[in-house]
Amino acid sequence: MSEKQLISRILAIEREQKKRSVSGRLKEYNTGGKVHEKQMAFHRCLKRNRWVFGGNRSGKTECGAVEAVWAARGIHPYRKNRKNSEGWVVSLSYEVQRDVAQAKVLSYLKPEWIADVVMLQGRKGAPEQGIIDYLLIRNVFGGLSRITFKSCDQGREKFQGASLDWVWFDEEPPYDVYEECRMRVLDRKGDIWGTMTPLKGLTWVYEKIFLNSGSDPEVWHIHMEWADNPWLDKEEIEALSGALDKDSLESRRFGRFAEAEGAVYPEFDQNVHVIPPFDIPAQWQDCVSIDPGLNNPLACLFFAVDWDGNVYVTAEWYAKGRDIDYHARHILDLADKLNWHRDGAGRLAGYIDSAANQRTLASEKNVTELFYERGLSLSPKVCKDVFTGIARVKSYLLTGRLKIFSTCVNLIREFKSYWWSEGDNPVKKDDHALDALRYYIMTRPEPPRLPERRRTMIELDKERLVKFNHIRGRHI
Repeated sequence: MSEKQLISRILAIEREQKKRSVSGRLKEYNTGGKVHEKQMAFHRCLKRNRWVFGGNRSGKTECGAVEAVWAARGIHPYRKNRKNSEGWVVSLSYEVQRDVAQAKVLSYLKPEWIADVVMLQGRKGAPEQGIIDYLLIRNVFGGLSRITFKSCDQGREKFQGASLDWVWFDEEPPYDVYEECRMRVLDRKGDIWGTMTPLKGLTWVYEKIFLNSGSDPEVWHIHMEWADNPWLDKEEIEALSGALDKDSLESRRFGRFAEAEGAVYPEFDQNVHVIPPFDIPAQWQDCVSIDPGLNNPLACLFFAVDWDGNVYVTAEWYAKGRDIDYHARHILDLADKLNWHRDGAGRLAGYIDSAANQRTLASEKNVTELFYERGLSLSPKVCKDVFTGIARVKSYLLTGRLKIFSTCVNLIREFKSYWWSEGDNPVKKDDHALDALRYYIMTRPEPPRLPERRRTMIELDKERLVKFNHIRGRHI
């Protein structure tokens, strides 16, 4: 054997050893002393359209790669597994594919799991150095699964026709590619997941996924930042943070969308103001506030106030294209589920936009009267000054006195999508729940009075003695 052949042999052995050294990565994934809790939250989520908005090196890409390997092998610990799964890994370009998503997938695959490799560029013997078309993976149920690598720069037409079990977007794809991939998983009720750093600002992902403007019950997201990654030390985090500007820091460290100038409520922080639901004490229960609408959405919010004057939005009713009978019935049904108190006549008390008190020529009764007949006693005496109302809501946000239950998805969405127009007014769009909130905050939020405790005879005697000594002292 020549020296050249010997060196080649040694290098081949070293490559094989390297492969074998990483082949246990899947078994070790989040099973040691350190666990990435947000990675596990992503894997445990059973929604069919899941997204991780993560900073660079936050661990987001690992989520996508492990999910793909689990699906191909048929070993997902939290989802129904298939004998033969078909999925796509979608990257922005072939070069990005090779360096990021492809490399991550290969790092979690043992060589013996790979039945075949089909290359677009490069050699099968060194797939990590080239560009893979697809991998055939041996499934634990005896079948073969296919992982196909796709590039967004192929164009939408290259994403048509197939029927898939899953699609993984490594970084944000163009909207037309996303829509095409949604069609690909439709008939098999397959899954979509995305892992991305939101560097492009307020794109379609912000509206469709983050805000979930379509109210799709299968859409779910999580933010993942550097501090969530247990393998990043604090010194490295601080050093990297110091080298970034404000907008870059938001996206590259925290995985947040860099907010454009013009947000009405930049003070709103979902991590601070949105809380899990809990049972509201009966003494805190207050009333509802309604922004009426028929063609536009009607928004009804349920409010509670604790002893310190903190306001809680505990529930919402939000629907459009329905009549008053329909809205009243569902609002009262929700009140019953919450065990919300009624007045002596059995009516639910609240506030409503003063416009509801106006009677038209086409109607004998106004909206307030119609709701009253259906069990809601609503006062139209609300302050509608927009600027004062916004300022008041801002003060509640800044002081942490406004808390919103996580079930109030429409109010949360409106907070994040409410913008100033080019003039001095907010854009009159998607503000119905915010209007209902503003009416309440401007009109009602007072802490309930503590129940008066009856004093004991000893306490009364002490009080009389203090008063007697005080009067006696003034006359000496």
